[in-house]
Amino acid sequence: MTETCAPEQVRRVACVGAGVIGGGWVAHFLARGYDVTAWDPAPDAEARLRRLVEAAWPALEQLGLAPGASIGRLTVTATLEEAVCEAQFVQESAPEKLDLKRELLTKLDAATPAGVVIASSTSGYPMTDMQTEAVTPGRLVVGHPFNPPYLIPLVEVVGGERTDLEAVRWASRFYEMAGKSVITMDREVPGFIANRLQEALWREALHMVASGEATVRDIDLSITEGPGLRWAIMGPMLTFALAGGEGGMAHMLDHFGPSLKSPWTRLEAPELDKALYDAVVAGCDDAADGRTIADLVSERDRGVIAVLRATGRLPGSETGTEAGAE
Repeated sequence: MTETCAPEQVRRVACVGAGVIGGGWVAHFLARGYDVTAWDPAPDAEARLRRLVEAAWPALEQLGLAPGASIGRLTVTATLEEAVCEAQFVQESAPEKLDLKRELLTKLDAATPAGVVIASSTSGYPMTDMQTEAVTPGRLVVGHPFNPPYLIPLVEVVGGERTDLEAVRWASRFYEMAGKSVITMDREVPGFIANRLQEALWREALHMVASGEATVRDIDLSITEGPGLRWAIMGPMLTFALAGGEGGMAHMLDHFGPSLKSPWTRLEAPELDKALYDAVVAGCDDAADGRTIADLVSERDRGVIAVLRATGRLPGSETGTEAGAE
């Protein structure tokens, strides 16, 4: 792969696809001080994108803007080619349809300057399956964020069978420079890491609703008032290790290992029939308790920022300081 510049030298980013994920990327890159060009084929894409960025900006101001960061550095173009013609990095965030991803990445490969890395925000498709028609597939990588990309630090980076290793390294370094917490995967796995873990919990939750074992409210409360608070500090592995006391994970496995034989989970997805669909939708409406989506987004943003500040993950904050004091 021929690089156009080092990750530290990137100044202009192109975001192709401007929905919830693509728009979140736009907001993040703007907040980090980049010039951003964006394109989306929807006729109202620019208006929706600018509303999303403006709504996200107060949270980004609380997180801390990079020098020179400005909504005014966003340019929405009329064509895909205009969006990427001067880009030094491209983030694709089209809908999760394999044929669409494959076609779009092929077009991006043809239109983007040589050597520029192109990353896909796919939630689960392996890059091997998406890069099949590209002329220079070596520069195509997965850069999978968590929603919303402007707020959640995680991005998972992995290449396909035809991706150059240097492109993966370059992308990982760029995301780090752009303020992301990066996991560089050694091999492809459908759904990557975080989504596979999240999906397992989601499927078990659906089973419990479908069987009447728990309500939507019960399930959410069991996480927000239970393991979710610990997971915000450390992941499930270290959390379980602490359950072993001074003996750590070894003692935990010795003590709780037999429970793996217990019927505590079902890993096969339930049939998402109308009854289950209606129960989940109604349960979420009930749990919202009159709050709008905008209300919930604002509440979530404030909460995540408070957790990040409390755990010392924001500039100028220290672990143990009082959270949510603004």
